[in-house]
Amino acid sequence: MKVSDILRVKGGTLYTASPDDNLQDAVEAMSRLDIGSLAIMEHGELVGMLTFREIIQTLADTKGVLGSRTVRKVMDDHPMSCTPETSLDQVRPMMLSRHTRYMPVMDNRMLMGVISFYDVAKAVVDSQNFENKMLKAYIRDWPKEDDTDADDAPTAKD
Repeated sequence: MKVSDILRVKGGTLYTASPDDNLQDAVEAMSRLDIGSLAIMEHGELVGMLTFREIIQTLADTKGVLGSRTVRKVMDDHPMSCTPETSLDQVRPMMLSRHTRYMPVMDNRMLMGVISFYDVAKAVVDSQNFENKMLKAYIRDWPKEDDTDADDAPTAKD
């Protein structure tokens, strides 16, 4: 399974912000939209990611005051990314190694979408459930042994 399969199921909605946006506005947008990340775009290119991790770190550092900070001051300006052709077997260890919950999907320099760890886990579980269902159907339809074959089998007397 590839990242493109996840994007096909998720649809094409992208939530973005500008690096010069007010951080408080970005946090309110994330809350209102019930999302955990924003792709940060400047001049049509991805320049960073803002996730709840950066927001929580900022809140901890500033004793809960976001003030007039911009997104640029707190965003991850070097997010790890993948391509639509990346397999999920490659994505999982990448996300685990950096504790990344959100990963931009890039086709050259074009942002195609953002996948979450939840999206990856759901795709794996769905795939395993499908495989499990196919195996159970196969076992349920297992052909019965032919009685003639049993008669031809050697016995202890032979």
